[in-house]
Amino acid sequence: MTPTGPPSSPPPRVFDRDRVARNRDRAAPLYDTYAFLKARVSSDLADRVLDTPRHFERALDLGCHDGRLAAGLSGLGRIADVEASDLSPCMVALARAEGVNARVLDEETPDLPPGRYDLIASALSLHWVNDLPGTLIRIRQALKPDGLFLGALFGAGTLVELRECLMEAEMDLSGGVSPRLSPLPGLKDMADLMQRAGFALPVADRDSVTVRYPDPARLLADLKGMGERSALAPGMIRPLPRAVLNRALDIYRERHSDPDGRVRASFEIVHVSGWAPAPGQPKPLQPGSAKASLADAIRRQAKDG
Repeated sequence: MTPTGPPSSPPPRVFDRDRVARNRDRAAPLYDTYAFLKARVSSDLADRVLDTPRHFERALDLGCHDGRLAAGLSGLGRIADVEASDLSPCMVALARAEGVNARVLDEETPDLPPGRYDLIASALSLHWVNDLPGTLIRIRQALKPDGLFLGALFGAGTLVELRECLMEAEMDLSGGVSPRLSPLPGLKDMADLMQRAGFALPVADRDSVTVRYPDPARLLADLKGMGERSALAPGMIRPLPRAVLNRALDIYRERHSDPDGRVRASFEIVHVSGWAPAPGQPKPLQPGSAKASLADAIRRQAKDG
């Protein structure tokens, strides 16, 4: 049965959405310096749009940050009108300064008219959403029949080194652990969620990126500059003692350094794609079977359409 709306019971509140907005606001002035992953993913999503010969009437960049994905989509020559939105007023101001038609909108509960868009894309934003199943349903409802959703978010393999080091340091010094980094979905999780949200032809794949730093403290600075500092809800986390952090950084240097002394940090980017149901589409995949490449699925849907 295709879902008709967001789940009736409220989801657990893992993230403080006001804090997500503040983190992005604070990152906005120097965001371009730290936006290398946003740039990579935005370029990848634009390329995936080019994998279909379709032209789109109206697109939305949901969770746009500085609007670089929206700008990239506008430059494809395939989309008549591109809108953008973000939770952070300061990020929206950045996007507008670049000529992007952007507005403030909470991507967790976006107030979007049904059937308004034939393309919705989101780059590195939805991993901060509490109600991801509900948000995916709202995205599907905002698409026209046979409209396309392309999303990318940080997945479970992101910052595995830092997670491991923080847990060990806190266990050693405090005798227990608290959540320090955000819980993130895996590839199969996202494939299943796309199916549950009612998308046709849901597919998922991942891009693994290794970034090297002269010191793990530089990684922490990058996360702050990206607007990706912890935004766990109150009560989910205790203050991180300086001694625990210092011990974690020492463990990081010991275990994850290359011969030249630089340390490695892993980022897993999960890409998802799905189409709003429409008559004449191929039969949707079974739950959990969304394993084909996005490009193949997009080309197949374009050919069938």
